[in-house]
Parts: sequence; structure tokens; C-alpha cells
Amino acid sequence: MWMDFSILQIFSIGVGYLMLFFLAAYLTEHGYIPVRIIRHPATYVLSLGVFVSAWGIYGAVGFAHDFGYNFLAYYLGISGAFMLAPIILAPILRLTQTYQLGSLADLLSFRFRSPVVGTVVTVTMLIGILPLLALQIQAVAESVHIMDQDISQDVLAFLFVLMIILFAILFGARHISSREKHEGLVVAIAFESLLKMIFFFVAGGVVLFSVFDGPQGLNDWLLEHPEQLVSLYQPLEEGPWRALVAAFFVAAVAMPHMYHMAFTENLNPRALLSASWGLPLYLFILALPVLIILWAAAKLNIFSNPEYFSLLVPQAMGSKWLAIMVFTAGLSAASGVIIVCTLSLSAMVLNHIVLPLAPFYRRKNLYSWLLWTRRILITAIILVSYGFYIMMQGKHTLSELGFLAFVATMQFVPGIFGVLLWPKATRDGFLAGLAAGLCVWIFGLLLPILPGIQIQISVPLVFDKPIPQPDSSYFIATIAIFVNSVIFGIVSMLTEASPAEIQAAETCNMDNLRRPQRWELSIASAREFIGRLAKPLGMSTARREVELALNDLAMSLDETRPYALRRLRDQLESNLSGLLGPAVAHEIMTGSVPYVIQNNDTNSQDIHFIESRLEEYHDKLTGLAAELDSLRRFHRQTLQDLPVGVCSLGNDGEVLGWNSALGEITQVSPDQILGSQIPHLPAPWNRVFERFMSDEARNLQLELELDGNHRWISLHKAAIGLGGQVVVVEDTTEVKMLEHHVAHNERLASVGRLAAGVAHEIGNPITGIACLAQNLRFDSEDKVILDSADQILDQTKRIGRIVQSLVSFSHSGSTEVAMEPVYIQESIQEAIDLLQLNKEAVQVQFNNAAQPDHCVKGDQQKLTQVFINLFSNARDAMQHEQAADGKVSISSQQLDHTIVVDVEDNGSGIPAEVLKRIYEPFVTTKDPGKGTGLGMSLVYSIIEEHYGQITIQSPLDSEKGGTRVTITLPRFSLQTSESSASDVNHEEQHEPYPDR
Repeated sequence: MWMDFSILQIFSIGVGYLMLFFLAAYLTEHGYIPVRIIRHPATYVLSLGVFVSAWGIYGAVGFAHDFGYNFLAYYLGISGAFMLAPIILAPILRLTQTYQLGSLADLLSFRFRSPVVGTVVTVTMLIGILPLLALQIQAVAESVHIMDQDISQDVLAFLFVLMIILFAILFGARHISSREKHEGLVVAIAFESLLKMIFFFVAGGVVLFSVFDGPQGLNDWLLEHPEQLVSLYQPLEEGPWRALVAAFFVAAVAMPHMYHMAFTENLNPRALLSASWGLPLYLFILALPVLIILWAAAKLNIFSNPEYFSLLVPQAMGSKWLAIMVFTAGLSAASGVIIVCTLSLSAMVLNHIVLPLAPFYRRKNLYSWLLWTRRILITAIILVSYGFYIMMQGKHTLSELGFLAFVATMQFVPGIFGVLLWPKATRDGFLAGLAAGLCVWIFGLLLPILPGIQIQISVPLVFDKPIPQPDSSYFIATIAIFVNSVIFGIVSMLTEASPAEIQAAETCNMDNLRRPQRWELSIASAREFIGRLAKPLGMSTARREVELALNDLAMSLDETRPYALRRLRDQLESNLSGLLGPAVAHEIMTGSVPYVIQNNDTNSQDIHFIESRLEEYHDKLTGLAAELDSLRRFHRQTLQDLPVGVCSLGNDGEVLGWNSALGEITQVSPDQILGSQIPHLPAPWNRVFERFMSDEARNLQLELELDGNHRWISLHKAAIGLGGQVVVVEDTTEVKMLEHHVAHNERLASVGRLAAGVAHEIGNPITGIACLAQNLRFDSEDKVILDSADQILDQTKRIGRIVQSLVSFSHSGSTEVAMEPVYIQESIQEAIDLLQLNKEAVQVQFNNAAQPDHCVKGDQQKLTQVFINLFSNARDAMQHEQAADGKVSISSQQLDHTIVVDVEDNGSGIPAEVLKRIYEPFVTTKDPGKGTGLGMSLVYSIIEEHYGQITIQSPLDSEKGGTRVTITLPRFSLQTSESSASDVNHEEQHEPYPDR
């Protein structure tokens, strides 16, 4: 049962589907679709389904009807290319994303460093892709004509062209920038591919169960009609399947829509690995319905054009909804290919034909001019494709037009080979080979199909029999690529590549790493880029592009480091390449911000850049290269982990190496200084390094003050290469402090020996004085004399204890402390009385507010010495003009097991740098000759011996000063006071005197 659709129904279906197509892009660009879906590998794989054009829905069935299993070459070729994606496609993806190469013309122009190459590739691509675009228009027009035969195919084609122009502009020419990524387009194409797959697969399933009653019914029918299988195998044995597979294999890179979706619009580089199996699976699903529909047409006795069996079988079944599904799948496939192809081609024409000829630098608003120019180009390309369709007059099948386009793009294979594998390929070789191959294609394939042109194709005499006409096309395709490759190789070997070509070849080749030179720029800061680029781009465009590049590199306009400026220049050229094409971008940057090239300078290679690239390639290196890289990494890690700082400098003074130890010493990280120069270091390191580098001495030791601390630094240098230097920096602060500590201990030992000698010498006369005083008790009964004798004995005991303290100091505390009850108030008062005997000292007011019943365990003499030192220091802290108001307050309080004594003065306070070292020997704020610096050290030692604690708070007030010393001592228990007192009295009667 045949059915007709009204033109309104068909138009509504087409417009409705395209609106749904655009809605997916709109929702994506406005953030309604999550990023995880946009960047999911499945989205990328489905976007690659754009390869399946209208030929995959219609022409594949007709091709299977005429050439049997050869139709599988369409799916196997592209699947093979993506199965080898890590080897073939990954390097191209790296280049396109690093250098913003948005098309094959950009890639080849970048590789051969020639705007002529870009122009020739663009013109060739335009000519070669016209049949593919005409194929899509023809497929849609003929499918609509099948559904409604009352309307002219040319009118249908024109209406479709107008719609597709509108949607192509909406998808790809609504805005333009140097880093243009059409996320909406990617999601829309993925959506289109998903619907296309579902509709076509469902159509095949419905046909299978409706026409054959399922797989078993199909198997039974094939057994009854064995000629159906024979007709599939026989063309495979005789046909040119190798040429077909090769043509579709190259399509992964050469076809503009595949290049655009695989590389230019790639949002997730890792998704390329998923595509290596995801795309073959997708194509396998799309290939399943082809033979089912072909056999269903045979069973239903459909004898019309086999290329449209996909649409004719549902009509013969009387299934209107199934016909709509197939038509929608075909419309979807055709629309996707035309939109993506025209976007890619318009960018190629703009970058390689329009921009080199148009004075774009005179435009006030470059972005707007580029946007409208691209819209015009999209319209022109689609209209030219429509004109080609009209010229063909529908006299050629979809397969013929598709094969014509694929063979044309095969002529870029030698150039792609030169990009990936042959660094010696030259521009002249590529152009000569392309011209030869293109001539064979034009005269052998293109002109014979044009109306009104008759060209007889003669087959070489090496064949014994004539070649059938269908095979002659494949033979010519083989001859074209063969001639292209041979001439490409011969001319490349006979010509020399320019230095720019050699550098680009090293950048592109998979087995080599780019070795950029550390050339100087004729520019001193990032801000100067705006002024330099203002002339070719305009001030507003230049400012925006510089700001975008700085944002990409996380830099500021004040950046002055040479390495950073080189990176900024490269990033700008890369961004402009995406906006204007690599040839124009290279010309602008070379003319505006040129390098100061230094010839024959082997030491000017950018080591830091090479290291970063090697890190990227670490997982890809094998064999000897991997071993050398491991050795490099070992030495690099050794250098980084050295406990001394290492800095390497180029012959121009640029910092090439800065290890982690040096970063810790200077507090300057490698990221801050690498690629910069010594003057950019923060103070005081810039002065230190400049002084050392200009000095002839190879070693330098100096003392620096960093963050309020004194540090000692040792520097050593050596020459490397031609003009380069390496500087070793060592922080010797700990060694210096250890040396000071050893010297300090030596001084303490000397003082100890002196104290022991003094104690020994004083002991003898003191013993004599004590004996004389004791004799006075028996020689006189005068009360005054007896009192004097008692006082002399008390003082000799005091002197004896002082001498004993000197002995203890000399023995480093080897003597034990007598733990007896000591009343704090009495000990404090005794210290005050002794200090007031010195009438020459500044007189201050002492306020002894200690409680009389507060008793501690300890040695009274030593504790009195503690208070004498503290009160003396407090008195000395009073200036003469403050003496009248000088006040020292002493208070005490009792806790559970301790007595806390506070000594507070209103003096000038203790400086912070002295307070940190207050307990160290020989630390004093007094003038030379007025203090030894041993007082607080002795106080600390005595308090420690008494199992107590001492803390100092100074100043108490930021304006008035003042100091508070808090001493905590163990409390003496009242229950043991009487026994302890008797022990003390007994001990006093046998007071030992210092050893004579």
C-alpha cells in the first residue's frame, strides 16, 4: 500500500525536527544540561556519528544491492582509523588543541609553514566536498519527492537549503572568539546521532518482524533464496574493497566534518580512547538494518531506486509512522553533515583566503567583521553546493557522489603522513604531489560526471583485459593517490625545508619533541603586547586577546619574566591561530612581537619547556628513549632532593633551575622564579646574587637578617657550558650557632675554673676570720664584743655559702640543695636590706607585701641570692630621672602545694630580643663593666634546683613599660616545720666551711 504525505506534513516534520535539534544546542549553551553530560565520552562518541550522512541511511542499502558486502567498507574504514586512535589521531588532537588548529588546512599550513599550503588545501577541500554536500541535498529532496510526488525536487531542495542556512548560522555563527567551542553544537550532533541510530535500528527491527516474522523467518527465506547471499559475496571477491576501506579510513582526518568534531570541538581529550571502541560499536548498530531492508525489498518485490529502499519498504508495508522515522533519520543525517561541513569550510575559507587578502586590520570591530564574514561564507558554500546539485540534475547516485568526495580528500594523505611520521617532507613536495593527484581526480572522476563533458578513460596496457566501468573509478582513485604519493616523496627528497618548516616538523612529528629556543623578545613586559598588537588588530581586540591569553596562563599585565613573556607570546599566537588561522597569526606575531634570534647558540634551548613536554610524553616513551628519560628523571629528582640549594643560570642570566632546598632557604618557590632573571628576586636575595655573580670570587659567606632573625649563608659558583653558571647556596646558620654554643661552653668552663680557684682562695681567710670570731667569745665578756663576734660568725657563714655556690657553679650543679623551711617574707626582706646598704646605687621604693607565714622548701641563702638578683635588675631598670617614682612590689600567694611570688616593677621593661635569651649566660642590657650577664642564668639554675618555675612578662604596658617576674616554689608543710627546724639548728652547729 502506497501512501502520500502532504507538503505541509513533511515541512512540519522537517522544521519540527530541526527546531528540536536547535533546542538541544540552546539548552546546552544556557547551562540547562549538566557539564558531566556535555563532556561525557558517550557524548563525544555520538557526536562522531556525524560521519553517517544521508548515504548511511539511503545510499548504503543501494550500495549493498549493487556491490554486496563492499558496503561494509564504509563502516570498517572509519572504525579502523578510530581503533588506531592512540597512534594516529591522538597526536593530531594534541597539535590541534595546543596550537588552535581548527581545520585540516590549519594543520597542514602549520606543518609546512606556508600560507600558500593553507590556500591550496582550502580550495581543494571546497571542490572535493561539493559532491558530498550535494549528496545530502539530493537525498533529502528525493526522499521528500518519494513521500510527496506532487512537488518539484528542485523546489524541495531549495527550501531545504534555506532552512539549513538558517540553522547553520544559528549553530556556528552566533558569536566568534579565539577559543570558540560550540558545546551546543556537540550536544546537538550527539542528539542527532542518537536519534538517527534509534530510528534506523527500530526501522530495521520492525521490518525484520513485520516482513520476515523474526530472525528465524529471515533465515528460512534466505535458505529458499540462496542467490541473495551469492549476490553479496560475488562483488566482494571481484570488487575494489581495499580502495574503499582506504578511502573511508582517511575520512577520519581528511573529511572536514570529521576533523571538526573529532579534534576542533573535542571537549574531553580522554574521550578519544572511548571512541576507539565506541564509534565502531555505533557503526555496527547502524549497519545491522542495511541487509534486512535490502532483503525485505526483494521479498516485497520493490524494483524502484534501491538507494531509497529504506523509505520504500515502510511505504510498501503501509506503515506511515515508520516512513516518518526513516525520513527523519535521513533528514537528521543530511542536516548534521551540511551544518558541520559548512562551519569547517567557512572557517577554512575565512582563514586562508579572505583574511590574507582582506585588510582586516583596518576594521574597528574585528570580531563583528569576522562574524558577518563567516555568515556570508556559510550561506555562499551551501548555495554553491545547491548549484552543484542542480548541475548534476539527479543523474548520479548517492554512492557515486559520495565516493567522488572521499577520493578527493584522499589526496591529503601524503600531507598527513608528513605531519605525523616524516619530518623531511617539504612544502614543495606536498604541493607538487597534491597538484598531480588532484589533476588525476579532476580529469578522471570529476569532469566525466559533469553534464556536457565527455572524457574517455583509457586503461594502461599493463592490464590484459578491459576493466569494467564500475571498477574504473576505483582504479583511477588508486592511480591518483599513487601519483600523489610518489611525486610528494621525490620532490621532498630533492628540496630543502626552510628553518621554520624544520621547527614545525619537530613540533608535529610523533617521535620528536619540539626544542624551542630561549631567544629574547623585543619586549619587556606583558603590558607592551597590547601596544604592539594594536596596529594589526585594533586596540580593543588587542587588549581582549592579551587579557584572554594572560587568563589562560594565570599571569598579570605586570609580568616581566622572560620565560613568562615567551609563553605569553606563544599563547597569543595559538589563540590568534584559532581566530584568524595559523598563517595569519604567525605573520602578525612575527611582525609585531619578533624574537631576537641568536644563531649557533646551542645553549639557548628552553630547558624548562623541554622538561615540561618530556613530562607529558613520559608514558609514551619506550626502549632507549624511556631509559634515557628515567635517567633524566633520576638526576632531576636527585637535584631537587639535595639538602643544599642549587640554582642554574643561562648565559643570558635567566634562571633555568631552582631546586626545593633553595626555595626553602629563600622562601621563593620555583614557579615564581623559573624563567625569570636574578633582578626579579625579592630583596635581599636579588642583591646577594647580583653581588656574588659580579664578583670574581667563587665562594662567599655573609650574614643576613631575615624575618628578624640572623642567618648565615654560604654561596659557591661554577661555570657550565658557554656562559652558564650554577650557584650552590647553603644555610650555615645551625653550624654557626653550634660554633657559638661551643665557644659559649668554653667560656662557661673557664668561668667555672675561675670560680673554683676563687672559692679555694677565699676559703682560707674566711676560715681564719671564723676562728678569730669564735675566740672572741672566750676572750671577752663585753656584750658589744660578743654581739660583734656573733655577727662576724653569721657573715662568715654567709660568705661560706656564697663560696659554696661558686663551687657548685664550677661543678655544674653537682652539689645537693639543702631542703629546709624558708619564710619568703624574711628572705625577701634580707635581700632588700642588703641592697639598701649600697648608697651609691639608685634608691627605689621596695614594698614587701609577702605573707609572713608563707614557707617554702629550699636553701635560704640561694633563695635570698635569687631575690637579690631580681631586685637589683628591677632597680637597674629605673632611669635616674625615674628614681623618685621607682617602685618594686613583692607579693605572695599560697596555692595547694606551692607558693607563688610576684616581683613587679615600673621600670623600662626588657627588650624583646633580650627577653628571648634572658636565661642564657652573658646576656645583659647593662653597659660594659656594669654587668656580667650571669644573674638571670644563676636565678634560673637555682629555681630549677628547687623544683620551681619562673616566668617573665615584659613590658606590662606598651607605653609605661614595667616587668613582672613570677616564681613558683614547693610549699613547706606545717606538720614538718618543727622537725625541720631542729635539723637546721643541729646543722648550723656543724656548719662546714669551704675546703682550704
